[in-house]
Amino acid sequence: MRVAPGVSFAADTAVTRVDGRTFAAEVIPGWDIAGNANGGYLLAIIARAVAEATGNPDPVTISAHYLAPGTPGPVSIDVDVVRSGGRHATATATLRDAEARPLIVTVATTTDLSRAEGPELVDADPPAMPEPEACVAMAPPDDPTASGDGGASGPPSFMHRVDLRLHPDDAWFARDQVSGKARVRGWFRLHDDEPLDTIGLLVALDGFPPTIFNASLPVGWTPTIELTAHLRARPPTGWLRCAFSTRFVTGGYLEEDGEVWGDDGRLIAQSRQLALVPRVSSLPAGS
Repeated sequence: MRVAPGVSFAADTAVTRVDGRTFAAEVIPGWDIAGNANGGYLLAIIARAVAEATGNPDPVTISAHYLAPGTPGPVSIDVDVVRSGGRHATATATLRDAEARPLIVTVATTTDLSRAEGPELVDADPPAMPEPEACVAMAPPDDPTASGDGGASGPPSFMHRVDLRLHPDDAWFARDQVSGKARVRGWFRLHDDEPLDTIGLLVALDGFPPTIFNASLPVGWTPTIELTAHLRARPPTGWLRCAFSTRFVTGGYLEEDGEVWGDDGRLIAQSRQLALVPRVSSLPAGS
């Protein structure tokens, strides 16, 4: 079963139930970078299926192990609800391509964050950044002016779908320089200012350039092995403040810790990602 391509993030991550545990979806062209779909976008498709299967709208935590790249075309999601009842439900899910090859295996716990309440202690502050207009726009490949209009020619890419504005101090790699600090801060929103739900936060958590791009290391490609997201609240409208950092690059792996804050100063999502650091000789041409 194929799902017709949509014109929004919500439509482009839609799922259709096939039977009691299987859902069909479509990886839409334009959510990819160099032909491979963004990992957060693929995880959002899985999260839609898990939310539908568990009856809860918000994946408060989801952990994904990436087995193979995803490309545009039909996919299926097999969901097994392990426990359901009370405030939370937990399920496992596997995303497969048209040849039934597993691409991502996940464990997720869902809830309804509109009912979340309790005492709060936040021992951190949102990243301090210039206003979005004063930051560096990550333009689509065919839009060197960084106008944010999505470009006028060439096939669509991930940067046509999202609007990323990097902190000027963290955008040196775009000018073939590095800051020496493995961090990336910036603003995030979907193009056309489409409202985000909690599932859309998964794209924000995996949508920024790798932190290692700003380190003084010969690394240009860091495929994700595992990504865990904690979604703390439903996002407000407008821009999101995002910050990602890496402290350890060792043994051929690196971690990337992420935070997403609403512009109202509330923490709404966190992530930790384990990525592979390939040997220099294995880096793709041009990296």
